[in-house]
Amino acid sequence: MTDVIPDEIIKNADPVYRDFNSKIVPNVKNMLGLRSPTAKEIAKKYANSDTGREFLKSLPHKYYDENMVHGYMLGFLKENIGTLEKAIDAFLPYVDNWAVCDTMCSGLKRNYFKKPDLVYEKVKEWAKSDKIYTVRFALVSLLSCYIEKNTVKEALDIALTIKSDEYYIKMAQAWLISVALVKCYEDTLPYITEQKFDKWVHNKGIQKALESYRISDEQKAYLGSLKIK
Repeated sequence: MTDVIPDEIIKNADPVYRDFNSKIVPNVKNMLGLRSPTAKEIAKKYANSDTGREFLKSLPHKYYDENMVHGYMLGFLKENIGTLEKAIDAFLPYVDNWAVCDTMCSGLKRNYFKKPDLVYEKVKEWAKSDKIYTVRFALVSLLSCYIEKNTVKEALDIALTIKSDEYYIKMAQAWLISVALVKCYEDTLPYITEQKFDKWVHNKGIQKALESYRISDEQKAYLGSLKIK
């Protein structure tokens, strides 16, 4: 039974897509080329089944594509918050790239992130990790469920506690800033005017916000003037 999902992944792999995707997700070994919609379909098909539960326990997986299915599958689990957190914690040490990290966060919008008050303390714990993609997972989790009027400052404050030179962490911080500016401009602006983040994150966050059509021309002009030279 343990080979059911890997066999289905191998059967549906596309070498052409593998060659394309390997350029977007660099430094990943054992990529087969399973397209995201197919990975999602497989995850949904086996989630909450004995086969799926066995697959989730079979860590570490051999293929990058298995990790993608695993990340999607967590979002389809019909479990309570405590059980979901245990499943997430079991998988996070094996997440070693931005694509699997962000895919997992996207899928968890269906179940885990629907209760942000219960997520908050766990996110603070993940943010203190010494693992790059666990920290990124914390930041992208905040993006998924905490950039709202009543909670955006808490999200930004957690992001401020993270000090790292790792590119994929800093990009997640900048992404968070940009989304916060788009959704909660007035609440986020003081973090920019007071230059609370380091120069690179500050400027990248502004840059990404300027790309949004939801930021007015007047706001874009002002934000552009706030870049650190």
